[in-house]
Amino acid sequence: MPWFSELTAALHRPSMRIALIVACAMFMQNLDSTIIVTALPAMAHSFATNESRVSEGITAYALAAAVCIPASAWLAERIGTRTLFSGAIAVFTLASMACGLSGSFPAFIGARLVQGGSAAMMSPVGRLIVLRNTEKHELMSTLSTLVWPGLLAPVIGPALGGFITDALSWRWIFYVNVPIGLIAIALVLAIIPNHKASERTAFDARGFVWLAAAVGCLSYGLDLLGGEHIEAPLALALLTAAFIAGYGAVRHLESAERPLVRLDVLRKRSFRVATVSGGGLMRAAISATPYLLPLMLEVVYGLTPLQSGLLLLVYMAANLLMKMVTNPIIRRFGLRQVLIVDGVITACGIAACAWISPALPTSLVVIILLFAGASRSMQFTALLFTTFADVTPEERAPASVLLSLTQQIAVAAGVASAALVLNFTRLARHTVAFGAFDFRVALTVMAALGALSLIPYASLPKDTGAEVSGHGRAAAS
Repeated sequence: MPWFSELTAALHRPSMRIALIVACAMFMQNLDSTIIVTALPAMAHSFATNESRVSEGITAYALAAAVCIPASAWLAERIGTRTLFSGAIAVFTLASMACGLSGSFPAFIGARLVQGGSAAMMSPVGRLIVLRNTEKHELMSTLSTLVWPGLLAPVIGPALGGFITDALSWRWIFYVNVPIGLIAIALVLAIIPNHKASERTAFDARGFVWLAAAVGCLSYGLDLLGGEHIEAPLALALLTAAFIAGYGAVRHLESAERPLVRLDVLRKRSFRVATVSGGGLMRAAISATPYLLPLMLEVVYGLTPLQSGLLLLVYMAANLLMKMVTNPIIRRFGLRQVLIVDGVITACGIAACAWISPALPTSLVVIILLFAGASRSMQFTALLFTTFADVTPEERAPASVLLSLTQQIAVAAGVASAALVLNFTRLARHTVAFGAFDFRVALTVMAALGALSLIPYASLPKDTGAEVSGHGRAAAS
């Protein structure tokens, strides 16, 4: 099997070993943000409160992560990538233990804030570590390793959280991070080199405040729009504040002599398309699907969390299976063509999910989920390759930070948009409970949103990322 021999050869490269270590740490971080969902009722009972209030733990985590991301590149340059990455894992692990040991709700929220802040240092810095230890012609194989945490965690998190909560206690969904964190720290310290800037620069406090205010207000505003009870006035006020702060941040970062995050990389079409325009639209559409599907299956069709979780495992299996053939396909057809063709397939897959129901034969439901999961996997991988296709080594730090910021915003925007459509159609039908029609409209709208990404994809040059993907060499041979 060619893919197996290729994988075996890749594991002998130091860059691939580093990528695997970083991917494991990022998986722990991504899993933690989703595993809590099914444990909310048990946590609410433990803290003698309601599920709505306990869900503030999810908001606190996401908000802290969004606010702290802009500082990650500066800290990495100042104290070293290995030092910051291992330190972030250590703080994340300790905060996980504090979450599990929390005896009161305020203590739990405080621990979640620390968790989110440390998580903000893990994704962009981990990605930067991989980029700095990888030659450009090896980027495709190493970067593809960093895709699977984002593919798997949102799918298996809720099911795993429910299983651990039922079998042990909700506190164990946080305790499981302790051994994983300790092993990750040991591997990071043993294998990953410590890169840091030779010249120290002052911290751009003004830039940090502008960015933190913009991203924090935007994340919280979108979260309010996507909540069960939409708080429109406060959400609109926060989104307005985010726009004003974002404008101030751009003005400052473009004029500052040593900005916290350089925006030059946004002038590169491939980066801009993969992170902001096409990539932003597609990530928002894809991120809404794991949110909508379990709700539809459980609320409308009466499936248990376990039954809906098992169906989502099919979705996850397709992600994994697709990873085996993704790189050869991209190498054969090129990034632009894969983004466009797979973009069409991904949009159709999201739309097809709208028609999943117990009335369909199980085999057809499985085919739809495999179809949607495989195209999702291909899309995320191709977007990541396109993001760094034309980024120079000097631009990799700000590029990694900007990618993390845009991903955070896209996911929040996708869930908020889906929730808005759900509530709008429900209110238009003058009913209290959600119905199949509401979810079908929401998934169809998300599919249309994903289809819009094809417009910026088509603007990419045909040879985009040829050096990374090896498309030209594949065609010549």
